[in-house]
Amino acid sequence: MIPIAKPYLTEAEAQAAYDTILTGWITQGPKVAAFEEAFAAYTGAKHAVAVSNCTTALHLAMIVAGVSEGDEVICPSMSYIATANAIRYVGAHPVFAEIDPVTYNLDVKDTEKRITSRTRAILLVHQIGLPADIDAFQQLAQKHGLVLIEDAACAAGSAYKGGRIGSHSSLVCFSFHPRKVISTGDGGMITTDNPAYAQRLKLLRQHGMSVNDRVRHESAKIIFEEHLELGYNYRMTDIQAAVGICQLQRLDAIVEERRKIAYRYHEALADIPGIRLPLEPEGYFSNYQSYSVRLLDDCAIPRNELMQQLLDEGISSRRGIMTSHRERAYLPAYADVSLPVSEVASDNSIILPLYVPMKEEDIEKVIAVFRRLLLPA
Repeated sequence: MIPIAKPYLTEAEAQAAYDTILTGWITQGPKVAAFEEAFAAYTGAKHAVAVSNCTTALHLAMIVAGVSEGDEVICPSMSYIATANAIRYVGAHPVFAEIDPVTYNLDVKDTEKRITSRTRAILLVHQIGLPADIDAFQQLAQKHGLVLIEDAACAAGSAYKGGRIGSHSSLVCFSFHPRKVISTGDGGMITTDNPAYAQRLKLLRQHGMSVNDRVRHESAKIIFEEHLELGYNYRMTDIQAAVGICQLQRLDAIVEERRKIAYRYHEALADIPGIRLPLEPEGYFSNYQSYSVRLLDDCAIPRNELMQQLLDEGISSRRGIMTSHRERAYLPAYADVSLPVSEVASDNSIILPLYVPMKEEDIEKVIAVFRRLLLPA
């Protein structure tokens, strides 16, 4: 079976984890600090704060941005449900806006239409690795006095107008889940240019503790910690961070290989009628975290039937990106919400296998089977 994705982990990551375990320091410690420093340098951000996953990153970003009960946050429904869930964690209300049907990222005009006196923030998602139009949303946020938060779960290694994702806004949240371009097993990171945000994020991730364990351990004097506010246990372990440091060193090479595979798909599938391949606007640089194909009205096979036939041939695929407003967790509160652009895109998209390293014969098989199923005999 050709999988839809798999993490690229080698002996280097195994050795790094092994060496860290033997130090005896396995929770948040010096390796986490080193990973944060390296990630900030890579993205061009002033600060990076490691956490347990991207969902907790989004939750903390909401808190430091001042989003609270009764506020509204505009976000896409067409995103993994964690995007909307993080808004609800602080008692705020997700307001779903439409997407651009080609890029799958938030539509800036539709977003502006949904701004009200209760709107506090915009949660912008870089969907499946393709950056959204950050400049347009920064201008919109500034115009209406809103906070812009980037959900960059899929976007490590992507870039927008020459700057790596993580360097443009004051709160950018990343994921290191196994389906992402680099992985620490699970894990997340928040980048920020705001030192006050960075300080509070570090406080919140460790129970609101005034001094972390590493500082106390390294101190030559007795230090007693205080708990300054309600906090959480959202720490990353040093074992994960050691793996992350290795992964980060190969991120550019991994992205380069992913892009090569994506171009292979582009070239081999471009002549198939009834489908739309992903595009990359000028000034945007995608890491191709996923390769999503849109099936049009004249496609030869319905999406679900195509997925089953691929599976029968030993090829995994996934449905298009979910729409949160149609999930049971959001019904009946959102039963009257209609987002036709998002719904049609979600229901008529299929994600093909793409990972590093991907065997040449597997790439060729995906292409050959996909062409055979969709091209007229």
